[in-house]
Amino acid sequence: MYTYIMAHIKNKLFYVGVTNDIKQRTFDHKNATYKTHTGRYNINQLVWFEKHVEPLEAIKREKLIKKWKREYKINLIERINPEWIDLSEDWDFTGYITSKKRFE
Repeated sequence: MYTYIMAHIKNKLFYVGVTNDIKQRTFDHKNATYKTHTGRYNINQLVWFEKHVEPLEAIKREKLIKKWKREYKINLIERINPEWIDLSEDWDFTGYITSKKRFE
């Protein structure tokens, strides 16, 4: 399981989430439609994530981070990613389909 933060770099908008498949979830965010929060605000860059052994750990961490002030989230990101690069920029998403299409 993973806890992760997607961001819109220029505006420093965040989406904090949890997933068991970080690559698929990142792909979903990058292909989100305008109808979704991440699609509407172009929150599509993976700027931070951590892996957890237990799902409950990941969920607790997600809930904790969501409660944090903006400054704390920025500090968390900048500790491992001071340049705010998209950590998934070199990932190969060939063959991935959006979540919506997977369930049709």
